[in-house]
Amino acid sequence: MLFKQQALLRQKLFVLGSLAIGSLLYLVARVGSLDRLQPLCPIDGRFGPRSQDEIPLRALQFKRGLLHEFRKGNATKEQIRLHNLVQQLPKAIIIGVRKGGTRALLEMLNLHPAVVKASQEIHFFDNDENYAKGTEWYRKKMPFSYPHQITIEKSPAYFITEEVPERIYKMNSSIKLLIIVREPTTRAISDYTQVLEGKERKNKTYYKFEKLAIDPNTCEVNTKYKAVRTSIYTKHLERWLKYFPIEQFHIVDGDRLITEPLPELQLVEKFLNLPPRISQYNLYFNATRGFYCLRFNIVFNKCLAGSKGRIHPEVDTSVITKLRKFFHPFNQKFYQITGRTFNWP
Repeated sequence: MLFKQQALLRQKLFVLGSLAIGSLLYLVARVGSLDRLQPLCPIDGRFGPRSQDEIPLRALQFKRGLLHEFRKGNATKEQIRLHNLVQQLPKAIIIGVRKGGTRALLEMLNLHPAVVKASQEIHFFDNDENYAKGTEWYRKKMPFSYPHQITIEKSPAYFITEEVPERIYKMNSSIKLLIIVREPTTRAISDYTQVLEGKERKNKTYYKFEKLAIDPNTCEVNTKYKAVRTSIYTKHLERWLKYFPIEQFHIVDGDRLITEPLPELQLVEKFLNLPPRISQYNLYFNATRGFYCLRFNIVFNKCLAGSKGRIHPEVDTSVITKLRKFFHPFNQKFYQITGRTFNWP
């Protein structure tokens, strides 16, 4: 009889223990989704005073799934009205540079609960046909957000397209502009690698990088090659400075974003007047992929697409040396204009 009572007691304790563990796991998941119980903090500063119906940052982060459903077009007008959601013009744009890390930067900034990203490149300002459709068409391409969140889009072609600075200025002369750059020769090779991969997928042949980057007639750097021109950062930036003061630009180190993303993201948070919310918890190194992936909470992780981090083809060292020597004076001027120095050879 005593043995049966003891067995029954153990069974009850086991059931109670299981319930307690299950409740604990639920709470842990809940806390993770609320960003590890960091203090509730509304956005303030340049984005306006807090209103009575303003939603705290942690709640914004918790409702990312809801915003995702609206982005997919699964929301009714009534649902949008009830949740006080709007489609806003961007308050910041990642304008370049191609193969500098624009996608990685956008995805990492999206970790911040006050940031909402446009998932696709809109190509509004660099595409005449799109631009002719007007600003309202552009706004409707933006994701749904809460009024005090900021929307960010990225289209790296903006940086090198002549008409874009004036067009953006006409829309918003005080907009924040982000430029992410890498060592110019590395960026040019990465640019070539992406085009080469596209050709190979279509079973097409393509010239070697050396033949494109060096003019066979003069044996000098071929400045007509687009991958080379794009890496002359100062030439493009000078065109932008005709419309915007340097204070409205923030230069992101794309090479450092790969190896040490957090310090770069913290600098961007400061530039955008956002409260610091992105932490080391949100970034973890994936040894298989060879770069950092994103952790939104205890449940949801995300790595960039497999096309990121392509292996570059081998390039003749003499060509690399020639390119670095060519870019050097432009780099020095870029440092002088931006006030940021990079360890580029």
